[in-house]
Amino acid sequence: MRDKNWFGTGGPARFYCEPQSISQFQEALTYAHMHKLSLFMLGQGANILINDAGFDGLIIRPRITSTVISAHTKDAVLLTVGAGAILSDVITFCLDNNILGLEEFSGIPGTIGGSLYINIHYYEFLLSQFLHEAVIIHKETGSIQTVSPSWFAFGYNQSQLQLHDYFVINATFKLKPCNDIEAAYARGRHKEIIRHRINRYPAKGTCGSFFRNFHDHEVTLTIQNKKMIYVAYYLDKIGIKGALHHGGASVSYQHANMLVNSGTATTHDIITVARAMQKKVYDTFNVMPHPECLLVGFDTYPLLD
Repeated sequence: MRDKNWFGTGGPARFYCEPQSISQFQEALTYAHMHKLSLFMLGQGANILINDAGFDGLIIRPRITSTVISAHTKDAVLLTVGAGAILSDVITFCLDNNILGLEEFSGIPGTIGGSLYINIHYYEFLLSQFLHEAVIIHKETGSIQTVSPSWFAFGYNQSQLQLHDYFVINATFKLKPCNDIEAAYARGRHKEIIRHRINRYPAKGTCGSFFRNFHDHEVTLTIQNKKMIYVAYYLDKIGIKGALHHGGASVSYQHANMLVNSGTATTHDIITVARAMQKKVYDTFNVMPHPECLLVGFDTYPLLD
């Protein structure tokens, strides 16, 4: 699986498939249910870390990728997109067709299904703000239903999908039509967001932010009467940026909450660095960082708890 995720590590999956239709998706789920296989739904692999031993089950990578304008008025565009569509491709489609909204997420890797799973965000924008409805499939029965945004119980980095009972087939977004001048402005903003992200974050060999921000109840440190929930603050303070490493894995010199594979790292190397980061933060601030990155194929939790 190392060629199917951004970290570039991990062993083989016992079973793997790429359904290109709803019926193929249903067949894969039926096979997993009949054989009592563990399931993992893979998108672009941008926010996961796979065990060096691999995954003893079925990994499904949906290839339902159609992008269709399902309704168009002077005030709104409904865009229906398959779960396996790459977000950057969808943004390009929108800009080519004078549709605004999703360019706010320019430069964020992932598929539509994976982006909804974690409810991607950039500054004040959340993907859930643009969702109109979605078609989902049940893990065990293969039944299909259409749901509203409220079904997802979206939060910051959270959605109902994280219970792993349902998976997205496609999603319909309510977006804004625009004229050529507005589309050209959005295209420029799209490129500037990407330029900013490239300058600020590592562009490959990483899962992005490895640890999530803290919840209010997890921290006691306050600055200007506000709880310091941002994990990057604590990681910056312990001086690990560009300095902490093990094997081919290291903390990025660009961002203290991003681990990078130089090209030779194993998952074990990345876990070793992550555990060292946790220990340093805990020893200094008495708070324990928890991963935002999804840990795949581990029989036991590999980090400090």
